[in-house]
Amino acid sequence: MTIKQISIFIENRKNALSELTNVLAEHKINIRAMNLADTSDFGIARLIVDNPEQVQAALERSAYIVKISPVIIVEIPDESGSLNKILKILADNGRNVEYMYGFTGRKSNSAYMIIRCTDVAETEKVFEKNGIRMVSQEELAGI
Repeated sequence: MTIKQISIFIENRKNALSELTNVLAEHKINIRAMNLADTSDFGIARLIVDNPEQVQAALERSAYIVKISPVIIVEIPDESGSLNKILKILADNGRNVEYMYGFTGRKSNSAYMIIRCTDVAETEKVFEKNGIRMVSQEELAGI
């Protein structure tokens, strides 16, 4: 059960990030989660949104370079040790985490981790086998 993550190439310069979020605001797009990685010249903004195809189209019309990638969102208890449990399951099953970031939702006592692994389909199987709840694209808006 994967979610579509949007990756946007942006220059590392003043106002670049606010220009990006301005496009999103103009299209009334709600960012559910965001991660920003940068170098001295450019950055990659990774977004989780309710409607990734709409966001991709809006950003491409505004001349952004955009890519959609599959990621997995898992729901974990918002308490000490929960993330470690997930990472131990991945490690015990030979899964490599390329990157991850998290967010909390309106649900109480839950946190959500966005995880990108080398083999997403195999990682889904590992989570299913271990009873780890994954979030679908459809339920993302209700979190």
